[in-house]
Amino acid sequence: MVDRRGLAHIIEDLLGNDLPVAVLAYDGTRLGPPDAAATLVVRSPAALQRLLTAPGELGFARAYVEGHLDVEGDIFAALALRDHLPDVRVTRRQWVDILRLVTAAGGVRALRPLPPPQEEVRLRGPRHSKARDAAAIAHHYDVSNQFYRLLLGPSLTYSCAVWRDPSISLEDAQAAKHELVCRKLGLEPGMRLLDVGCGWGGMVLHAAEHHGVRAVGVTVSARQADLAGKRVAEAGLADRVEIRLQDYRDVTDGPYDAISSIGMFEHVGLASLRVYLQRLYGLLRPQGRLLNHAIARPPGDRPRFARASFIDRYVFPDGELHEVGEVVSAMQRERFEVRHVESLREHYALTLRRWVANLEGGWDEAVAEAGIARARIWRLYMAASALNFEAGRTQVHQVLAVRADGGRSDMPLRPSFDRDIARP
Repeated sequence: MVDRRGLAHIIEDLLGNDLPVAVLAYDGTRLGPPDAAATLVVRSPAALQRLLTAPGELGFARAYVEGHLDVEGDIFAALALRDHLPDVRVTRRQWVDILRLVTAAGGVRALRPLPPPQEEVRLRGPRHSKARDAAAIAHHYDVSNQFYRLLLGPSLTYSCAVWRDPSISLEDAQAAKHELVCRKLGLEPGMRLLDVGCGWGGMVLHAAEHHGVRAVGVTVSARQADLAGKRVAEAGLADRVEIRLQDYRDVTDGPYDAISSIGMFEHVGLASLRVYLQRLYGLLRPQGRLLNHAIARPPGDRPRFARASFIDRYVFPDGELHEVGEVVSAMQRERFEVRHVESLREHYALTLRRWVANLEGGWDEAVAEAGIARARIWRLYMAASALNFEAGRTQVHQVLAVRADGGRSDMPLRPSFDRDIARP
């Protein structure tokens, strides 16, 4: 028989009695410190049904997305609960206890697998084909431009900022990132820049305004392309900046003097890595530079993201993280000469915390724009990502390479990229 203290007792039996957060169950039972910064709320037996019918991360994700599991209070404190999870082993007796709770609430039907939430995506077609990549990008980015404006701030820049210190504004930190990329690429007036995965146009706008380049930005997100084009027109830069709804594999109007790829590489995939690098190499003039800014996995870590993970099903379908050493080797195999590698891991943690604060501060508007499930998904994924960067479980690097035909790189002997980049 299930212990009369109810679900909270089962959770305590699983995770121990020294939890950093409180747990409140639908049957009224509670555990954890009374002054906990966060509370994990099990709102209904359907949460347990999800866990029984899809054990592991996917079951937790589905229960959370539907609101059967919830987090009240400090999301970062709540995620500290995962430190108690690696050693958890559910015994046969504990499974029986959970099973009894579920069947008591819903009978035999409660043991039947439920259809996944509508926000869960399963893409069709060959992995990393143009059509499937476009569908993956649409799932993540074609949510609502206003939702992303609220989340990211006025810069609408969806990649790691560069922080002089945590006291500066997110907007200044994003401008500093764009300026750092421009300097690494050695941009000068009149140069041609290609920005692969241009998002809402932040990089091409900065490069054109502050470095006088002629820029082309490509994205396969229709909503991004539409708003980026409007931002270019509003900035009075339509004579120097072109936004295209185009796959990078379809760009044929090289040569370019420089190529930036910021926060797009995670969508390329290992199987397409050679195609990606060969295409960019072919679009560069001799001595042209490539700046590849991408999230990475630590050495020895398994390839991510797993296909049955929260991230793959709800956030970045088909996303893949590569180890930076593998990326450097791949670039050099495709005739690039790698000249500079920089880790920005702590910078991304700071950026993500600002995005979480923006989302929580504008919660009602975010829900109105994208729906409660989508807002909950983004809150969880960004908070968890911040903690992963802080703990070194996830990394991010800028890799600068050059097309050094015949050994000629045209790189300065001692480049100085980092002189005051707070503003151009």
